[in-house]
Amino acid sequence: MPKKVIDTPKEFKNIIGELLGTSDWKLVTQEEIDNFANATEDYQWIHVNRDKAITDSPFKKTIAHGYYSLSLIPKFVNDIWECKNLKLILNYGTEKIRFISPVICNSYIRANISVQDARDYKGGILLNSKVIIEIKNHKKPALVAETLSLLYH
Repeated sequence: MPKKVIDTPKEFKNIIGELLGTSDWKLVTQEEIDNFANATEDYQWIHVNRDKAITDSPFKKTIAHGYYSLSLIPKFVNDIWECKNLKLILNYGTEKIRFISPVICNSYIRANISVQDARDYKGGILLNSKVIIEIKNHKKPALVAETLSLLYH
């Protein structure tokens, strides 16, 4: 799907409820999981110990950290939409995050992003986006989040 191009942050107010787009599929590798574990110092065996995962995990493989999938949202945003006249975008928080299904190592994931709300706020536009990260060939998503971004023109 081609990248959605928005001229100014205020235009998000005109597309509330609309799907901005869907990213390409992204492979989640053990190397990425290990790198995330190193960055966060979260070394739970279910993420980094391949041998123990084979014998003790119901998935028989390692799984990505839920927060790793969440941390990919800026990458997916960049893949899905671009605002031409944007000076600054700040992550402002989240309204809700739900980790629904584990992302098993070597799975493919992608994001769908839609505009939940957009309003004037602190001299910019507060964008509330719904992000659904899907797992290829899986009925339930990895996660659903409502993110807040503050966009300045």
